[in-house]
Amino acid sequence: MPGWAIAIIVIAVILVIIVVSILGWWISAANRLRREQVKIDEAASGIDVALTKRFDLLTKEVAVVKGYAKHESETLTNVISMRQPAANASMKEKADFSNQVTKAFDSINVVSEAYPELKANTNFMSLQNQIAEVEEQLQASRRVYNSNVSTYNQEIIVFPTSIIARHYAFTKRDFFEAEAAKR
Repeated sequence: MPGWAIAIIVIAVILVIIVVSILGWWISAANRLRREQVKIDEAASGIDVALTKRFDLLTKEVAVVKGYAKHESETLTNVISMRQPAANASMKEKADFSNQVTKAFDSINVVSEAYPELKANTNFMSLQNQIAEVEEQLQASRRVYNSNVSTYNQEIIVFPTSIIARHYAFTKRDFFEAEAAKR
């Protein structure tokens, strides 16, 4: 076999290895971005679950408070009129809802201060404990979500993965922002 034929075979093998390596990296990076999107969606679902549980507890707390604070109807009416955002709502809408629920809890706590017998009520105390647990779960869900969003957003803007992100139209995700009053 002549030397030029061996050289062509070697070059062809090297080119195949390079193409396969690039293709393998491309597929691996695209799949990593998709897995990160799934993690973000899963963490967002955790936030939704915690927000729903928090809202449900707020509704139950309103029912307990109603019996003690009949004339505090404005606070209770505002709480009852709140609507949860849809599951596909943006993180900003969910954060706004979270802020509304926080304000409602604060209002109910103000009302409860005026009624010592309410504060001693076992149902009210139990709800307060459950709310504290849900708040911790919500904070943990927010941290996981924001961590996943941070990793994903970094991946899609850093070269060379940014090429793949642009090709598949991956876009940055919004963080779950802290409530303005808590900043």
